[in-house]
Amino acid sequence: MSSPELAPEVTTFYAHVFDEGSRLTSSADGRLELLRTQELLRRFLPEAPARVLDVGGGTGGHASWLVQDGYEVDLVDPVARHVEQARHVCAASVGDARSLDAEDGSYDLVTLLGPLYHLPDRDERLQALREAVRVARPGGLVAAAGINRYASVFEHTALAHLHTERLRESIAETLATSTYDGRRGFTVAYFHRAEELAGELRTAGLRDVQVFGVEGPTWSLLKAVEQSTGAPPSEDLFESALTAARLAEPYPELLAASSHFLAIGYEGN
Repeated sequence: MSSPELAPEVTTFYAHVFDEGSRLTSSADGRLELLRTQELLRRFLPEAPARVLDVGGGTGGHASWLVQDGYEVDLVDPVARHVEQARHVCAASVGDARSLDAEDGSYDLVTLLGPLYHLPDRDERLQALREAVRVARPGGLVAAAGINRYASVFEHTALAHLHTERLRESIAETLATSTYDGRRGFTVAYFHRAEELAGELRTAGLRDVQVFGVEGPTWSLLKAVEQSTGAPPSEDLFESALTAARLAEPYPELLAASSHFLAIGYEGN
């Protein structure tokens, strides 16, 4: 299948502006995202060895630990720079979440831990999810991440500049529209509400859908400490934020305080 075109802003951002390879290790909230994604996914993963398709897998940040856990991982990403780096971790190729080359029913687990928040159009997000469902084996697992619609309020407060006129107006627009146009600092993006993300997975044909808050309600405290001190937070503070994320799981009202969501569902056959 031919791949749809990726928004040029996304390609430029990841190819020339931002180093995705260090995102999950260079900051405390990145570390928290990585650890929580690992522990949430490990609750649902099929027993290794099993086949995993990491769609939009970047440089292999998640593929790396999946390979170490004994899984056979194939990675697809639209950014050639990412694919080149990911090939040091697993089999990797350039491709688009909306049009996968994989055969029907060929993977035990399909992850989309990035594509949905770079697709502002709902139909394109559903197209990506339906492709994931198509290539998942009957009853297979699909896991998709979304950025919380309200995450920018917490982040830019932690960075101590939400009160400035430019940021206040930009974040107000994001809250009102759920989208960011990529004018500065980040690329084109879509921000989900938890129930919206769950609904998209169900519409795409997934069953038994669950949504988790990845970083929990206190992740922005870690970012605030790093911003104000120029140093990583203490391990005690990090462990407390990790504990808060775990304690918050049974309480849906706390989902809106997390930075990312992780939605889990099963192929419906």
